[in-house]
Formats: sequence, C-alpha cells, structure tokens
Amino acid sequence: MLTTSTAKVLEPGDLDAALAVLNRDPVANAFVASRVNVAGLDPWRLGGEMWGWYSGGRLTSLCYAGANLVPLCATPDAVRAFADRARRAGRRCSSIVGPVEATADLWSQLEPHWGPAREVRAHQPLMTTRALPADITPDPLVRRVRRDEMDVIMPACVAMFTEEVGVSPLAGDGGLLYQARVAELVSTGRAFARIEDGRVVFKAEIGAVTRHTCQIQGVWVDPEFRGQGLSETGMAAVLHFALRDVAPVASLYVNDFNAPARAAYQRVGFSEVGAFMSVLF
Repeated sequence: MLTTSTAKVLEPGDLDAALAVLNRDPVANAFVASRVNVAGLDPWRLGGEMWGWYSGGRLTSLCYAGANLVPLCATPDAVRAFADRARRAGRRCSSIVGPVEATADLWSQLEPHWGPAREVRAHQPLMTTRALPADITPDPLVRRVRRDEMDVIMPACVAMFTEEVGVSPLAGDGGLLYQARVAELVSTGRAFARIEDGRVVFKAEIGAVTRHTCQIQGVWVDPEFRGQGLSETGMAAVLHFALRDVAPVASLYVNDFNAPARAAYQRVGFSEVGAFMSVLF
C-alpha cells in the first residue's frame, strides 16, 4: 500500500482511481479521459503510459505520456515528480499540452533538458457552451462526412493541420497515422463539412468524447471563403450535432493570437472557462 508521496506508472487495476481524478475536471481532462474510457490504462491500447502521483496513499494527479505529454490535475509536487520521470525517460512526445499552470511549471523544469521548443503557445483559451446560439442559423449544408469521401476531406485536414501546427502531418510516416485518425472520425460520424463541387468549404470534427463533454477540433474554412461568416454558421451546425447527439457540453481551445476565431466562437455562444498551454517540438 502506498502511504507516502510517490509517483508510479498506473496499471489496469488503477482505472477507477484514475477516472475519479479525470472526472474532477471533465472539460480540461476530456482528451485523456476519452482515451482512457475506451482503452483503459494498458499502455499498448492507450498509446502511452499513465503516470500517477499519490499523496498520503491516494491518487491525486495524473500525467499522460504518449505522443503528447499531458499533466492533469497536477499539483506542484506532482509536476516535479512527472518532470523527473520525463527527464529520465527522455523526450518521446511531439508536444506538451494541458492546463496552463501545470504545463508551464512542467516545461520550466524540462526546458533545460529538452529545449529549445519549436514553438510555445503560452495561453490558449479553453471555451465551452451548453446551448445553441439563438441568433445564428446553422448552415444547412454542413453534414457528416461519408466514408466514401476520405479523398475529399483529407486535403482539407492536411491544410488545417499544417496551418495550425506549422508542420505537415504527412511527414515521417507519410501520414499513415494521421489518415487513420481522420478515417476513425469519419467512420464514427464525428467529422463534419460543407462540401461544394467536391471541395471542402468548411470542416470541423468532434474529437474527444466523454459522457460529460465533447471537444470540437480541426475547425477550418477554405481561405478563399473566409470573411463570409461561414465559421459561425458552420460551428452552429456542428454544435447542433454535438449537443443533440454526443454530450451536454461542447468545448474547444484556441490560440489567443487568433482573434477572428475567438470572436467567431464567442458569437456562437462559447465562453472562456480556463486556458491551455502547448509546447511544440
């Protein structure tokens, strides 16, 4: 039995305790919670290890260590333990992302060993809504992407990712993992788009899903059609699907320097409830 403050790699038997921690902040923890709900804590199924911090024998903080390093409900003592474990393991992630306070603390301890980062996005507002906008009509042409439309949606997904992250998702493995993720979202009915003459004008996906919340991601408007209000009417349409079919709360996070996107999300009813930070390698 753990009776002192300590960190360890969690095992399948720790699932209930891990879910209790994740459920303390279901919006901020949605990305990892959605994976744990499906895969449990087995590293092979989860796509990474889940590190746990125990205080007084009770699990109080988590850190997902996979393609992303994500501190969750992490106290300063837990962050120190997670940073020490990450230093010893060496960098295996492509980013560190999570609630801004814990992520900033974690990065300050890892930067001397892992730095410099390719980019640090120090403040990304986390926004939520529970209701459809009363004064914006959802775009009736936004619909679920069909499975036979992968060739249509993929170029838009690649363009969005490259514009947002600064590198192409096709690098490295030729895009196999990224294409598999897009195909999963399409096949589960969580990819949405307005497609005109075989061209994607607007798109967005519902990524993380739990019984508490869902997280909208990958919002993109073809540059030729920007400034026409399609992001607002498109998001209103996606919200209709999200709140009706998926979860009672929809969330997203956005770069603080992206003023047009922040304004569009506010117009469709999103309000800030916190902030994330991302460190990109």
